Amino acid sequence: MSADVRQVADGTYLVHGSNTNWVILTDGDAVTLIDTGYPGDRQAVLDSLASVGSSPEAVAAVLITHAHNDHLGSAEYLRSTYGTPVLLHEAEVPHARRDFLQQVPIPTVLRNAWRPGVLPWIAHAARSGGTAHLPVAEPRPFPAVGALDLPGRPVPVHTPGHTDGHCAYHLPETGVVISGDALVTGHPISRTEGPQLLPDMFHHERARTVASLDVFEELDGDLLLPGHGPAHRGSVARAARRARELAEAAGRARGSAPLR
Repeated sequence: MSADVRQVADGTYLVHGSNTNWVILTDGDAVTLIDTGYPGDRQAVLDSLASVGSSPEAVAAVLITHAHNDHLGSAEYLRSTYGTPVLLHEAEVPHARRDFLQQVPIPTVLRNAWRPGVLPWIAHAARSGGTAHLPVAEPRPFPAVGALDLPGRPVPVHTPGHTDGHCAYHLPETGVVISGDALVTGHPISRTEGPQLLPDMFHHERARTVASLDVFEELDGDLLLPGHGPAHRGSVARAARRARELAEAAGRARGSAPLR
């Protein structure tokens, strides 16, 4: 597949991979790469860097929102081939090493195979390396609190629930929030458009995922770049509130109390 690279703000590019997005932040020749798609997206990752006038050698660091294969896909390749540091929240570092795996179990996926879109998604994930064993040999925690000394000056924001160490990235100067899988705008098996949570089965702890929407409501931003789905322009706080409303409505439909 070819890379679908879209400049969404000054020095900020959203790239739509086969089913997952990644983000490139530029500063002159240097770049920060946030997430890397599926393992099968590797050539698209390399092509996307070339399309913004960069190269894998110029990647100052790979930042990972969370260590699922559809976001971690080429991180170890870039680290081992080019010496690129791979940085995550400290709680996500052992997940990236595959000391454990916080991922939807295959039996759970199969029990949901009757739902619209699930079988094509399963086939795509399997073809793209979604179930491959791809540990990062030397993942690193963020070196300091606050803005990272990298192109784009991203600020890590811990948003646990999807995984324990899930992290969004805030660009205060441009009002951009890179939300990973903690707040998305679509997914191949979702029938909803706009800001939302991923379907329940994907979250390690759904209640914490919903609670992390509080964090997004506190961020000053008007451009949401999710791990799945198109960019969303408008208040990130309102986007988080909409996702909460949908999650609470889904909870009521299942006969459970609203989650906060």
